[in-house]
Amino acid sequence: MAPLSYVTARPGTYFGFQSGPVAQRSLSRCCCDLAGSFDARRSFGLIVEAKKGSLTRFEPRNYQRRLTGVARCQKLNVVSKEAPPVDLQDFICSGVLAKKVGATPERVAERLDEWYKLGNQLAHFLKFDEDGKLSEDEKIRIYQYYLPVYFWVRDQLTDHRSRFASGAPIPPFVVGISAPQGCGKTTIVESLDYLFNATGSPAAAMSMDDVYLTAEGQDKLAADYAGNSLVELRGNAGSHDLQLGTETLKSLLKLTSDDTKTMIPRYNKAARNGRGDRADPSKWTEVKGPLELVLFEGWMLGFEPQPEEAVTAVDPELALVNKIMEKYYDAWYQYIDSWIIVQVGDVNWVYDWRLQAEIQMRAKGKGGMTDEEVQDFVSRYIPAYKAYLPSLYKDGPKNSKPEKTLRLDIDQNRNPIG
Repeated sequence: MAPLSYVTARPGTYFGFQSGPVAQRSLSRCCCDLAGSFDARRSFGLIVEAKKGSLTRFEPRNYQRRLTGVARCQKLNVVSKEAPPVDLQDFICSGVLAKKVGATPERVAERLDEWYKLGNQLAHFLKFDEDGKLSEDEKIRIYQYYLPVYFWVRDQLTDHRSRFASGAPIPPFVVGISAPQGCGKTTIVESLDYLFNATGSPAAAMSMDDVYLTAEGQDKLAADYAGNSLVELRGNAGSHDLQLGTETLKSLLKLTSDDTKTMIPRYNKAARNGRGDRADPSKWTEVKGPLELVLFEGWMLGFEPQPEEAVTAVDPELALVNKIMEKYYDAWYQYIDSWIIVQVGDVNWVYDWRLQAEIQMRAKGKGGMTDEEVQDFVSRYIPAYKAYLPSLYKDGPKNSKPEKTLRLDIDQNRNPIG
């Protein structure tokens, strides 16, 4: 017998079926295995529609609650050893992102087993399940945040790939993820990277931080504009190697076959007692083709220059940053196909978030800044947040499209609230 797959009918009744060619009597056997008797199958009045000897659809008849999704066996390839919790579908659909990502009860029901399987895998990847039980916050993170975003990106990727002729080289799909420092963007990127690679869609992650100037370049920038605290340390526009970033993005977009590969630069934030430096090329990440997805993240990704009088009203030193920012769209943003914008209610949360990250870094023996240095460091970003976030939140990134932009709001605990 072929491996069993499962699909749910509310309120939690499970039916098993084979995913290959199957006769009606084989379906009876599957249901007998699960329900314990052939009469159990008949009591739900399963109607089987066969086409060329293969099961294409089943649905319960004379049942008081309708089936929320129609299972099509040629699309179901997830095998679960146990059924998802009865209330999982309702929990997913009650999340604040469900409507935004198209997670309707019908769509969730169609792939509930996949939600459950991926949720378990992600919990293990994030080490949420070390005590054998997920907390309420962890359930929210997985089933109402990370997985909804994953399925949204997957739909975007599927649409992108469908636009190319069969057999034609398909360039990777680039998703830009803009989120303030410390709000959890690294975790969401790592989760997406893991999920796509684990499900057979090769992905690679790249950060704006990866292409900061070298220590020498950063020191030169600070010296050239001595007295401007916003470019004294890494972070603001001007502290990135735009050419290196462009070359990296272009090289990733060329990974369409097995014989292609490239390197993603990496940055060592702990170097020079937290001032940072570009990692040695031996520490860079090799990416081999074919690649389907690029996850490009950054705290200021999508920021656009504003009228000079507006930014200097926030901080006179922003005039320089604003001018340099004019180069970022042509260098990087034009290559982004879809956007995820993580919105925060108060930019001052960044202080606490950054401090938490540095404390964790120090605890792991990786160096890091002192509390006072964190305060000084973050203070150099706050003017840019105040000057550019309102436009990003109101209008979205330049040339972005609403149907290709996912906006989500998080609270101070990094949980989605809208």
